[in-house]
Amino acid sequence: MELGGTFCRPFAEFEERLANIKAYLFDWDGVFNNGVKAESGGSPFSEVDAMGTNMLRFGHWLRTGELPAVAIITGEENPVASYLAKREHFHALYFKSTNKLIAFDHFLKSNNLKEDEVAFVYDDVLDLGVARRCGLRLMVYHAAAPLFQGYAMKNDLADYITAHDDHGVREVCELLLGVQEKYDDAIRLRSEFGADYSRYLEVRKQVQTQVYITRENAVTVAQ
Repeated sequence: MELGGTFCRPFAEFEERLANIKAYLFDWDGVFNNGVKAESGGSPFSEVDAMGTNMLRFGHWLRTGELPAVAIITGEENPVASYLAKREHFHALYFKSTNKLIAFDHFLKSNNLKEDEVAFVYDDVLDLGVARRCGLRLMVYHAAAPLFQGYAMKNDLADYITAHDDHGVREVCELLLGVQEKYDDAIRLRSEFGADYSRYLEVRKQVQTQVYITRENAVTVAQ
């Protein structure tokens, strides 16, 4: 099965792991963008990737009848990440997560999830603690980091590495939809904006995004 990126384990095992997934977790910098930041701003997102997350959730809903839990864990406090998470009705957003395992444990407990029920989209060193514990690990490729990618593969920390730096989120979302055999249904029903998509939107609108701050060993609600 040729989908562009690199599978780091046999496809049958990848498919088996995906079948167990109930939640999707995303890093922000270097995943939704190229990671470039400045004091005056930076860390944007693309609508191409945003549409990917929506189609992934819609496909999951079509397949299971349930909305998957979705969250962003990031080491910074970024208003653009907050805007996207709230607009798309993600379940949670964790800021200031220099130790992302603290936020990860909170996410699991808050959504009654097991570790192997979470798929994680990530790109760099700070994410490896979470990647080690997740059921499915999807790394966004960076041309400048071949040794890091090799490290992740050698240490069983990635199940798939994207083919592209840009729009890695969209690539991952399309991959997962395709493996679940829900890509055509999700795209067709979204483009028609019929009853199925309307029902999905109503369910999605019920999600109130919770924003958290991770400080030392505690997670607190952002003020």
